[in-house]
Amino acid sequence: MKSLLVFLLLIAAGFKAYSTAEIWVSPEACDSGAGTEQQTMASLQEALRKAREMRRLGDPSIKNGIEIILKDGCYSLDETLLIRPEDSGTQDSPTTIRAEHYGKAVISGGLKIEGWEPLKKRTKGMDKSIASKVWVVKVPKYQGRNIDFRQFYVNGQKALAAVNTDTSCMQRILAVDYENQEIHIPAPEQKKYLTTDGMEFFIHQMWEVAILRIKNIRIKGKEAVLSFHAPESRLEFEHPWPPPVVSEEGNSPFILSRAIEFLDEPGEWYHDLEQALLYYIPLEGQDMQQAECIVPILETLISVQGSLDRPVEHIRFQGLSFAYSSWLRPSQQGYVPLQAGMFLLDAYKLQEPGTPDKAALENQAWIGRQAAAVELYAVNNTVFEACRFEHLGASGLDYLEASVDDRIEGCVFQDIAGSALVMGRFSDPGTETHLPYQPKDSREISRKALITDNYIFNCGSEYWGCPGILAGYVQDVHIQHNEVCELPYTGISVGWGWTRTANCMKDNRIVANRVHHFGRHNYSCGGLYTLSAQTGTLIAENYVYDIYHPDYVHDKNQGYYIYLDEASSWMTIRDNWCSLPKFGQNQPGLNHWENNGPQVDESIKLKAGIRAQWQHIKSAL
Repeated sequence: MKSLLVFLLLIAAGFKAYSTAEIWVSPEACDSGAGTEQQTMASLQEALRKAREMRRLGDPSIKNGIEIILKDGCYSLDETLLIRPEDSGTQDSPTTIRAEHYGKAVISGGLKIEGWEPLKKRTKGMDKSIASKVWVVKVPKYQGRNIDFRQFYVNGQKALAAVNTDTSCMQRILAVDYENQEIHIPAPEQKKYLTTDGMEFFIHQMWEVAILRIKNIRIKGKEAVLSFHAPESRLEFEHPWPPPVVSEEGNSPFILSRAIEFLDEPGEWYHDLEQALLYYIPLEGQDMQQAECIVPILETLISVQGSLDRPVEHIRFQGLSFAYSSWLRPSQQGYVPLQAGMFLLDAYKLQEPGTPDKAALENQAWIGRQAAAVELYAVNNTVFEACRFEHLGASGLDYLEASVDDRIEGCVFQDIAGSALVMGRFSDPGTETHLPYQPKDSREISRKALITDNYIFNCGSEYWGCPGILAGYVQDVHIQHNEVCELPYTGISVGWGWTRTANCMKDNRIVANRVHHFGRHNYSCGGLYTLSAQTGTLIAENYVYDIYHPDYVHDKNQGYYIYLDEASSWMTIRDNWCSLPKFGQNQPGLNHWENNGPQVDESIKLKAGIRAQWQHIKSAL
């Protein structure tokens, strides 16, 4: 018996020696405790500070790492959570932030809206026939100010901002007046709107969409003439690509939104920002006195910020859900993008074409980047495993630049307004976007990432030009075994710059992905899409099928299963199973194509997509 007791004590001591330090957090904690499972801390911020101090003071319990464990519940943030170099772990002692149960700990940038009542008196401008169906609530101030938002969620489902029509019945523009910066559309039935404040014009423009804030509507016979606020008015009428389309094949379709006059269907909402009132027509079965109603407040929930000399290292996120982020630029400055959701800061046509890198270039452009719910800059060895990104107002997860040896595995991305996952440098605001990127300091490049076994669907839901996975100037990034589907534009996009000049992009691998049901709204797209020179890049053994065929796109032939767009060079494309041999190339360089199309062996289809160990993430939705 004595020997057995000694043995058990030795086992216990050994287990303790190899265990990690644990810090427990609960959203139900009223006062912050010691961080034990029984006496939890009250916030993730406090837990991170405790972990940071344990590392600073050399606490022996962290020898094998620190686990910050979040109990089930919603962790509503009042500010972006900043993770710094001082929060870094090491290879032997990483810091892990994880949910106690998969997907049950929600890190939220949202605000609950409560106190709904049936509308008692019809608001001016509202359709008389629907007034009895409308519910209204006073939107609370946040940190002493009235709030604005572009999304509204009822019981976890995104409601639709009031529009004049759905996407199946869009009208088309009549003319574009570049000199006066106006667009002509068919005159509305009511001839006059109560006010244009906050009203938006959403227009389909080839491979992108633009959102313009309406300044004035002038009725001219059977036409309505729209003018717009700055800066988007200047951008819309000066930028050459992609333009609003006026052609024999069909003019650009459009949607008018965010006016009280358009509130007429169940599931629609309208926010009167000046009066701080939110109006909503419930769907059948929705009880507004019991429903969970949320609007997003924060644009970025978590920002991991290192530097080239002091990167943030060895941080892991496991089993967490990131939800309810905002992005307000379209409401404040409009949204006129160039491609892939990268919005224009300036752009114009060159009267005399040509730049040092491209003799025939006839335009110049400078771009900005959408916000993301989770952003990382200058990081090494970070991990997102079995996490969920959903109900987000712009991008989901964005590795901005200077990242090395990172892994995104087994995550779900859904109901995201922009791209699910973005990685690498594109163009800084001060850099003309067609210039090749070859930094003097190679640490700036995002490289050696593994993006694997993720499920990405219903992304780009508001910004139709956003791909599911978007990578810019990256090196040795492996995008493999993902399923990417139900997208308005491209599935997986790698590359930037429209340049054949050698640059830092090389040795990327797009392998064994399953990409389907893409191109729902925009063409000039590809299930797999590339730009510019990418030495040693491999596109192989992917399963690409079922492209949508919207009837309003500018060119119904420019939807491809694989599209090597301008200057794509020095890549190998082989053994990709596509339902049709429909491949696009635009001024390509030297590439090697081998055995792509429906004749490829069926085994490629069976092996592509999410592997068996991660299939459960789809069934858990």
